[in-house]
Amino acid sequence: MATSISPTDVALDRGEVQLWAGTPRQGIVLRPSDAFMIPFSLLWGGFAIFWEASVLRTPAPGFFALFGVPFVLAGLYITGGRFFADAWRRSRTGYVLTSERVVIRIGPTVKSLQLPTLTDVTLTERGDNSGTITFGAVAFPMAMYAGTPWPGVAQPPSFEMIPNARQVYAQIRDAQQASKRVPANER
Repeated sequence: MATSISPTDVALDRGEVQLWAGTPRQGIVLRPSDAFMIPFSLLWGGFAIFWEASVLRTPAPGFFALFGVPFVLAGLYITGGRFFADAWRRSRTGYVLTSERVVIRIGPTVKSLQLPTLTDVTLTERGDNSGTITFGAVAFPMAMYAGTPWPGVAQPPSFEMIPNARQVYAQIRDAQQASKRVPANER
Protein backbone atom coordinates (compact mmCIF):
# COMPACT_ATOMS: atom_id res chain seq x y z
CA MET A 1 0.00 0.00 0.00
CA ALA A 2 1.35 3.43 -0.90
CA THR A 3 1.96 5.88 1.89
CA SER A 4 1.11 9.54 1.89
CA ILE A 5 3.49 12.41 2.43
CA SER A 6 4.60 13.07 5.97
CA PRO A 7 6.14 16.21 7.42
CA THR A 8 9.55 14.49 7.45
CA ASP A 9 9.34 14.01 3.65
CA VAL A 10 9.81 17.74 3.11
CA ALA A 11 13.18 19.28 3.83
CA LEU A 12 12.53 22.69 5.36
CA ASP A 13 14.82 25.63 4.72
CA ARG A 14 16.35 27.60 7.57
CA GLY A 15 13.62 29.53 9.34
CA GLU A 16 10.85 27.78 7.42
CA VAL A 17 7.98 26.41 9.52
CA GLN A 18 5.42 23.76 8.56
CA LEU A 19 1.91 25.18 8.95
CA TRP A 20 -0.24 22.33 7.64
CA ALA A 21 0.04 18.87 6.04
CA GLY A 22 -2.68 16.71 4.53
CA THR A 23 -3.78 14.26 1.88
CA PRO A 24 -6.62 14.23 -0.64
CA ARG A 25 -9.77 12.20 -0.11
CA GLN A 26 -9.05 8.53 -0.76
CA GLY A 27 -10.89 5.90 -2.79
CA ILE A 28 -13.13 6.03 -5.84
CA VAL A 29 -14.68 9.49 -6.24
CA LEU A 30 -17.25 10.89 -8.66
CA ARG A 31 -16.53 14.42 -9.88
CA PRO A 32 -18.85 16.99 -11.49
CA SER A 33 -17.26 16.23 -14.88
CA ASP A 34 -18.59 12.67 -14.59
CA ALA A 35 -22.09 13.96 -15.39
CA PHE A 36 -20.75 14.27 -18.96
CA MET A 37 -18.02 11.65 -18.93
CA ILE A 38 -20.08 8.64 -17.78
CA PRO A 39 -22.70 8.83 -20.58
CA PHE A 40 -19.95 9.66 -23.12
CA SER A 41 -17.79 6.74 -21.96
CA LEU A 42 -20.73 4.33 -22.15
CA LEU A 43 -21.50 5.44 -25.71
CA TRP A 44 -17.84 5.29 -26.75
CA GLY A 45 -17.15 1.96 -25.07
CA GLY A 46 -20.42 0.44 -26.23
CA PHE A 47 -19.81 1.41 -29.85
CA ALA A 48 -16.17 0.25 -29.76
CA ILE A 49 -17.14 -3.14 -28.34
CA PHE A 50 -20.03 -3.44 -30.84
CA TRP A 51 -17.62 -2.63 -33.71
CA GLU A 52 -15.01 -5.10 -32.52
CA ALA A 53 -17.57 -7.88 -31.96
CA SER A 54 -19.11 -7.25 -35.38
CA VAL A 55 -15.74 -7.38 -37.10
CA LEU A 56 -14.72 -10.57 -35.30
CA ARG A 57 -17.98 -12.32 -36.37
CA THR A 58 -17.44 -11.53 -40.05
CA PRO A 59 -14.72 -12.66 -42.44
CA ALA A 60 -13.33 -9.09 -42.52
CA PRO A 61 -9.59 -8.61 -43.05
CA GLY A 62 -7.44 -8.72 -39.89
CA PHE A 63 -6.73 -4.98 -40.18
CA PHE A 64 -10.33 -4.21 -39.19
CA ALA A 65 -10.04 -6.31 -36.03
CA LEU A 66 -6.77 -4.59 -35.08
CA PHE A 67 -8.19 -1.16 -35.92
CA GLY A 68 -10.83 -1.47 -33.18
CA VAL A 69 -8.48 -2.59 -30.37
CA PRO A 70 -7.21 0.91 -29.39
CA PHE A 71 -10.79 2.19 -29.33
CA VAL A 72 -11.90 -0.68 -27.08
CA LEU A 73 -8.93 -0.05 -24.75
CA ALA A 74 -9.72 3.68 -24.63
CA GLY A 75 -13.36 2.84 -23.95
CA LEU A 76 -12.41 0.55 -21.06
CA TYR A 77 -10.19 3.28 -19.58
CA ILE A 78 -12.75 6.08 -19.77
CA THR A 79 -15.59 3.83 -18.62
CA GLY A 80 -13.95 2.42 -15.50
CA GLY A 81 -10.17 2.50 -15.54
CA ARG A 82 -9.91 6.24 -14.98
CA PHE A 83 -11.60 5.91 -11.58
CA PHE A 84 -8.95 3.45 -10.44
CA ALA A 85 -6.11 5.52 -11.94
CA ASP A 86 -7.40 8.60 -10.10
CA ALA A 87 -7.73 6.73 -6.78
CA TRP A 88 -4.22 5.29 -7.19
CA ARG A 89 -2.74 8.75 -7.93
CA ARG A 90 -4.47 10.28 -4.90
CA SER A 91 -3.28 7.42 -2.65
CA ARG A 92 0.29 8.47 -3.47
CA THR A 93 -0.35 12.21 -2.98
CA GLY A 94 0.37 14.48 -0.04
CA TYR A 95 0.43 18.22 0.60
CA VAL A 96 2.43 20.50 2.89
CA LEU A 97 2.04 24.22 3.54
CA THR A 98 5.01 25.99 5.09
CA SER A 99 5.69 29.59 5.96
CA GLU A 100 7.44 29.96 2.56
CA ARG A 101 5.82 27.56 0.08
CA VAL A 102 3.25 24.95 -0.82
CA VAL A 103 4.55 21.47 -1.57
CA ILE A 104 2.72 18.83 -3.58
CA ARG A 105 4.11 15.30 -3.70
CA ILE A 106 2.70 12.70 -6.08
CA GLY A 107 4.74 9.53 -5.74
CA PRO A 108 8.40 10.42 -6.22
CA THR A 109 7.62 13.79 -7.85
CA VAL A 110 7.71 16.86 -5.62
CA LYS A 111 6.46 20.27 -6.76
CA SER A 112 7.30 23.29 -4.62
CA LEU A 113 5.66 26.68 -5.19
CA GLN A 114 6.94 29.79 -3.43
CA LEU A 115 4.14 31.67 -1.64
CA PRO A 116 5.23 35.21 -2.63
CA THR A 117 5.09 34.31 -6.34
CA LEU A 118 1.64 32.66 -6.33
CA THR A 119 -0.82 34.84 -8.20
CA ASP A 120 -4.07 32.91 -8.65
CA VAL A 121 -5.15 30.90 -5.61
CA THR A 122 -8.68 29.58 -6.05
CA LEU A 123 -10.87 27.78 -3.52
CA THR A 124 -13.62 25.46 -4.75
CA GLU A 125 -15.60 24.31 -1.74
CA ARG A 126 -18.21 21.55 -1.30
CA GLY A 127 -21.09 21.41 1.15
CA ASP A 128 -19.17 19.12 3.54
CA ASN A 129 -16.38 21.74 3.95
CA SER A 130 -13.99 19.73 1.78
CA GLY A 131 -12.67 21.27 -1.39
CA THR A 132 -9.83 21.97 -3.77
CA ILE A 133 -7.37 24.85 -3.69
CA THR A 134 -5.88 25.52 -7.14
CA PHE A 135 -2.62 27.41 -7.65
CA GLY A 136 -2.60 29.17 -11.01
CA ALA A 137 -5.12 30.01 -13.69
CA VAL A 138 -7.40 27.31 -15.07
CA ALA A 139 -8.37 27.66 -18.73
CA PHE A 140 -12.15 27.31 -19.27
CA PRO A 141 -12.20 24.04 -21.22
CA MET A 142 -9.93 22.39 -18.65
CA ALA A 143 -11.96 23.70 -15.69
CA MET A 144 -14.69 21.19 -16.46
CA TYR A 145 -12.18 18.32 -16.30
CA ALA A 146 -10.11 19.56 -13.35
CA GLY A 147 -8.63 16.65 -11.47
CA THR A 148 -9.60 14.10 -14.12
CA PRO A 149 -6.46 12.10 -14.88
CA TRP A 150 -5.82 12.13 -18.62
CA PRO A 151 -2.45 11.00 -19.91
CA GLY A 152 -0.52 13.95 -21.28
CA VAL A 153 -2.97 16.59 -20.00
CA ALA A 154 -1.32 19.01 -17.58
CA GLN A 155 -3.41 20.09 -14.61
CA PRO A 156 -2.62 23.18 -12.55
CA PRO A 157 -1.08 22.35 -9.16
CA SER A 158 -3.67 22.00 -6.42
CA PHE A 159 -4.48 20.75 -2.96
CA GLU A 160 -7.25 18.48 -4.20
CA MET A 161 -10.22 17.15 -2.21
CA ILE A 162 -8.91 18.18 1.21
CA PRO A 163 -11.00 18.42 4.39
CA ASN A 164 -11.58 21.89 5.88
CA ALA A 165 -10.55 23.53 2.62
CA ARG A 166 -11.62 27.05 3.65
CA GLN A 167 -9.44 26.88 6.76
CA VAL A 168 -6.41 25.74 4.72
CA TYR A 169 -7.14 28.45 2.13
CA ALA A 170 -7.10 31.07 4.91
CA GLN A 171 -3.79 29.68 6.17
CA ILE A 172 -2.32 29.96 2.67
CA ARG A 173 -3.51 33.56 2.28
CA ASP A 174 -2.17 34.48 5.74
CA ALA A 175 1.19 32.84 4.99
CA GLN A 176 1.32 34.66 1.65
CA GLN A 177 0.74 38.02 3.34
CA ALA A 178 3.34 37.25 6.02
CA SER A 179 5.93 36.18 3.43
CA LYS A 180 5.45 39.45 1.51
CA ARG A 181 6.14 41.48 4.65
CA VAL A 182 9.48 39.79 5.32
CA PRO A 183 12.30 41.22 3.18
CA ALA A 184 13.78 38.65 0.77
CA ASN A 185 17.26 38.92 2.31
CA GLU A 186 15.89 37.93 5.76
CA ARG A 187 14.13 34.74 4.61
